[in-house]
Amino acid sequence: MLEMDNAFTQKFAREWVAAWNSHDLDEILSHYTDDFEMTSPIIGELMDEPGGTLKGKELVGAYWSKALTAFPDLRFEFLHAFAGVNSVVVYYKGPRSLSAEVFYFNHNGKVEKAFAHYE
Repeated sequence: MLEMDNAFTQKFAREWVAAWNSHDLDEILSHYTDDFEMTSPIIGELMDEPGGTLKGKELVGAYWSKALTAFPDLRFEFLHAFAGVNSVVVYYKGPRSLSAEVFYFNHNGKVEKAFAHYE
């Protein structure tokens, strides 16, 4: 079990938001395992994937590349982060208003599953 103390939680959340705000896809993807799963309602819209889940950096990277192109002024405003068992929730304001993402980590501190939620 990976300890999700406040220091880890805050560091991850702030680095994740900064990566997105930089629009650097490699930096964004650096937080994830090679075979991680991403689930989001927007995946259905941008990737024509009705299940809303993609697996692997290649597919998710293509999705996020489209998102960064669709929202050239994309900026996240960090609001709060919550620690759980092997997981972190990042609460932020994004282009679609309030958002929260749940991240599940492997033993090396990399995200292996992520779930996006939007207002």
